[in-house]
Amino acid sequence: MAKQYDVLFRLLLLGDSGVGKTCLLCRFTDNEFHPAHISTIGVDFKMKTIEVDGIKVRIQIWDTAGQERYQTITKQYYRRAQGIFLVYDIGSERSYQHIVKWASDVDEYAPDGVQKILIGNKADEEHKRQVAKEQGLQLAREYGMDFYETSACSNLNIKESFTRLTELVLQAHRKELAGLRAAAAPPDLARLEEEEQQPPGGQDSPKSCWC
Repeated sequence: MAKQYDVLFRLLLLGDSGVGKTCLLCRFTDNEFHPAHISTIGVDFKMKTIEVDGIKVRIQIWDTAGQERYQTITKQYYRRAQGIFLVYDIGSERSYQHIVKWASDVDEYAPDGVQKILIGNKADEEHKRQVAKEQGLQLAREYGMDFYETSACSNLNIKESFTRLTELVLQAHRKELAGLRAAAAPPDLARLEEEEQQPPGGQDSPKSCWC
């Protein structure tokens, strides 16, 4: 059967428990939002195909648990990511402060050249805001990242942020992609396809879509 995409990338969602990583994922992949909160256990993933600059990109998006007790498991996924979202809740100063820790883990465990975007989520809850947008912008500048405030509830900047990270990954791998249209087979990055059904460490089962 002919492939329905040209390349496959793995993206990772990182951040404290409760910042809305799963809601971001569900809004992007399924256009669904569930206000109830059930914490992710271990790691889950969803798939979506988008077209960027004429290239069909299959995105494998991994949703990680934010609780410390799961971090030994989730750190296995860092080294195989091409792009990472660092997510905090604008209504939680604590989750914003912890971005420094998450960024440090990325530096330690993720591959060199991994692309990163900072996300300030739950922007619809302005009445709960503890982190000013300017603080997010400043932190993103310090780390050399793009920055978006998002809301899975109101669908604010969801497509834009996922598309932007995909663009950054494509740009980072432009040499491998240079001969894409002329090649008979996708570049090596698409070998990730072989791993889709076998997560590392591997007994995590898919879960329902909750925040």
